[in-house]
Amino acid sequence: MRNWAGNVAFGARRVLRPRTVDELQAIVAASSRLRPLGSAHSFSPVADTDGDLVSLGDLPPRCDLADDRRTVTVSAGLRYGEVAPRLHAAGLALHNLGSLPHICVAGAVATGTHGSGDGNGSLATAVAELDLVLPSGELVHVDRSTEWFGGAVVALGSLGVVTALTLEVQPAYAVQQAVHDRLPAAAVRHDLDEVFAAGDSVSIFTTWEPRGADQVWVKRRTDRGWEPLPGGWLGTSAAESPRHPVQGISPEATTDQLGVPGPWHTRLPHFRLDHTPSAGEELQTEYLVDRSDAAAVLEAVGALHERIRPLLLVSELRTVAADDLWLSPAYGRDSLAVHFTWRPEPAGVLPLVEALEEALAPFTARPHWGKVFSTEPGALAAAYPRFDDARRLRGELDPHDVLGNAFLDTYLPP
Repeated sequence: MRNWAGNVAFGARRVLRPRTVDELQAIVAASSRLRPLGSAHSFSPVADTDGDLVSLGDLPPRCDLADDRRTVTVSAGLRYGEVAPRLHAAGLALHNLGSLPHICVAGAVATGTHGSGDGNGSLATAVAELDLVLPSGELVHVDRSTEWFGGAVVALGSLGVVTALTLEVQPAYAVQQAVHDRLPAAAVRHDLDEVFAAGDSVSIFTTWEPRGADQVWVKRRTDRGWEPLPGGWLGTSAAESPRHPVQGISPEATTDQLGVPGPWHTRLPHFRLDHTPSAGEELQTEYLVDRSDAAAVLEAVGALHERIRPLLLVSELRTVAADDLWLSPAYGRDSLAVHFTWRPEPAGVLPLVEALEEALAPFTARPHWGKVFSTEPGALAAAYPRFDDARRLRGELDPHDVLGNAFLDTYLPP
């Protein structure tokens, strides 16, 4: 069995698919080595194990609205692309979505996956409560009154198997998405704040050519009274036909653009649920850095453009608001996320990732837990102020290292 990208071959002896929470509790309690499996979208071996993999996909699907309509409780194995239409049909919405609707809620939350927007926290910041099967088999409920809530949400599957998450919701809204071509290098260097302030969710797509970025995708809620961007905004030109983030690929897989308003869940992701997301065959890497370091970070990465471009499909720049989740890459700081979609050539990509990390070391870059990275464990630990608390919590809730694997034992040793 392999992950979505095919770069991780799981070493599990079997994949278990419980159909009830009671059955899941019995499986966990009887196992000496086990890892939860979401949609297998991670490019890192975070979900791998030499024991049992437990898939959440066969648990009874839940999408239960609270009586006050402020939260929804969803089963962990559901994908965002399955949850969002149900919410919209009830007149409700989430605060944000990632670029892919194909990822499952529990896996995205556990690894700190995010969308974009100066005021938008990661997807995990919508979590108000969660149900967790501990390695002992005990089912516990965790909410914001729980002392260790901040360590339980983005936890890399290190504390137990999440069965359900309660997410904050809000009234449904419409979004319009427009693409602007060719952002000049001067604007990338000097007007980055203005670019990211142009919408509720903004993405810059670049191949690190010295001339500037290729595209800016601006997503705006229609209920917030945005003024139209002026013609020739920051030297760009408005796209007159749909675009794909990767040059040369048909835009048929992308969500509707050209400023046509539509339901939030059909605009905030870049890609449609019923199409192959992104480029398909690829590897991905991403680092989050302090927003205040953005200009220096882009200069450091840009200095490697001659090495980057032959292996790159596209890079995406996004912003993420700070949060207080212990292992979130956006913990404690408003962040710039620098994402790389690579050609599926590990022999070339891995040495380049090491070079990127060396260039980003002065900026305390935090890699996305589910992407390809090689950051030295000590440096990674030093990047998280609550890292020791996360380690202690892991040791307390999983004293026999049932949920451990080579990835966790390297980067979050008990």
